Amino acid sequence: MESELVRLCIEAACENRESVEKWRRQRRSLERLPSHLADALLRRLIHRRLLFPSLLEVFKHSVEKIDLRGENSVDAEWMAYLGAFRYLRSLNVADCHKVTGSALWPITGMTSLKELDLSRCMKVTDAGIRHIISISTLEKLYVSETGLTTNGVTLISSLKNLSLLDLGGLPVTDQALSSLQVLTELQYLDIWGSEVSNKGAAVLRKFSKLSFLNLSWTNVTKLPNLPSLKCLHMSNCTISSLLEGDGGKPPLKKLIFSGAKFENEAEALMHIETSFLSFLDASNSSIQRFCFLPSMEALKHLDLSWSTMGDDLVKHVACIGANLRNLNLSKTRVSSAGVGILAGHLPNLEILSLSYTPIDDVAVSYISMMPLLRVVDLSNTNVKGFIHQEGAEPDFFLSLKALESLNHLERLNLEQTHVRDAALKPLSSFQELRDLSLRSASLTDVSLHYLSSLPKLTNLSIHDAVLSNNGLYLFNPSATLKKMDLYGCWLLTEDAILSFCKKYPQTEVRHELVHNLPSNPNGSTSPSPSRLTSRTLLVNQKQGNISISPSFVDQRLKYNREELLALQYSSLSLAIPLDRGSTTSQLLMNQSSSMS
Repeated sequence: MESELVRLCIEAACENRESVEKWRRQRRSLERLPSHLADALLRRLIHRRLLFPSLLEVFKHSVEKIDLRGENSVDAEWMAYLGAFRYLRSLNVADCHKVTGSALWPITGMTSLKELDLSRCMKVTDAGIRHIISISTLEKLYVSETGLTTNGVTLISSLKNLSLLDLGGLPVTDQALSSLQVLTELQYLDIWGSEVSNKGAAVLRKFSKLSFLNLSWTNVTKLPNLPSLKCLHMSNCTISSLLEGDGGKPPLKKLIFSGAKFENEAEALMHIETSFLSFLDASNSSIQRFCFLPSMEALKHLDLSWSTMGDDLVKHVACIGANLRNLNLSKTRVSSAGVGILAGHLPNLEILSLSYTPIDDVAVSYISMMPLLRVVDLSNTNVKGFIHQEGAEPDFFLSLKALESLNHLERLNLEQTHVRDAALKPLSSFQELRDLSLRSASLTDVSLHYLSSLPKLTNLSIHDAVLSNNGLYLFNPSATLKKMDLYGCWLLTEDAILSFCKKYPQTEVRHELVHNLPSNPNGSTSPSPSRLTSRTLLVNQKQGNISISPSFVDQRLKYNREELLALQYSSLSLAIPLDRGSTTSQLLMNQSSSMS
């Protein structure tokens, strides 16, 4: 952990190119710099985009780890300098599209390198691998989605110390996989999208230490028993049997078969040892009955999104709910009645997603019975924020008030629901809420007024709302607010948004008109919002790439020109009294009549 003094020194050294030039000449001092400080300095230079090839030379005796992933400027010149690093243990140049096979020649025969990531370097071919296989110390190699052929894959068999090998997206055949069985130390193997079949899968038994395996998007339907396996990915496969065979059952902890098709789900999963399984992703799979779930009592993460799960099957989830921490039921048939079945059976649940389900406000009261919830996603549901009570006084009950009992609630997503201003009033008392997402053409300045009371709000997204300039001016958020997304709030003007940015410089504001970055606490300057605006708008106009939601309704059609101008420079909150005798039911009825 860097001390504050060290952090300040590194910040000063990386302030600009002039400051870099002052210290780069002190080569002898830099050569004696401890490796952890050299690594921190180099990371900061990369982050500030102040690193250039010749500057690498001053780090060649001290740095042990370099991460240049996604740096488009990295090419043969950079690799030439990196080849001189005597103590380099880890090098990441993933997504560096200028790195070619010939550019790898300088790192030939490095004696300390243990980890190399060339993922998605499409110009790295079999010729480049011939340079890599000379690095006998390599233990981890990532070459997914490169230009390697089957011949290049077979060359990797000479790297006998490999414990991790990522060949994702490469044309690995059964024969090529068989050539790799000499890698007896292999613990991690990723061959998604390969040409491996059931015949090749039988070879996997030769890898006695294999604990991670990714066979997604392959033609493997039968996977033999692999006694040491802990994590298995078989997404988008057709599965007939898993881990069938002699020997002890593997202590599988993580199983992912998203999008998989099952010939017979009960038979396919009958050989799995479930007592250790804590993570299951069955999203978008063809599973129909879920009868295997009751045996998976150790599950902590369960993803059933896009599945056939419904109220008639949710009992299988309830019976294993004691240990669940994360439950995803998005885009399923689960309704409020199904959530009611789960209530009381999920005492340790922390994350719940019910987006794109037919639930309504009744489900909210059931959700409040899950005491440890931190994240709740109710987006694109029938939640309105209130329940009508006939013959009762008041006529409306604010359903979101039930969530006040969730003392740990940090993130709430209410996008594309039927929630209106008055229904959000209970949110003002949510003391731990840090992230809130709203999207509705029915929301106005009144909502901003309620949200001003949230003491720990860090990220606020409020899309397509009818917010006015004056409403934004009166909005007084907590000092904790770091990001505010106002896309689709069409009444706001550039001047009003820039004024808000000036008033709250710590907050990053996003809108079609501006994208303001928060001011740097160290005093470094960023491009002004106004310059970003003009350039962005010009590019968008030329390319015609302004994205519009398919469900977008231009609310301006309701008003004439004079009314629009009046709205733009006045607060909608003036039209709806907040604390002047209006009841919640009156507010809701006023909004219903005004939006109809």
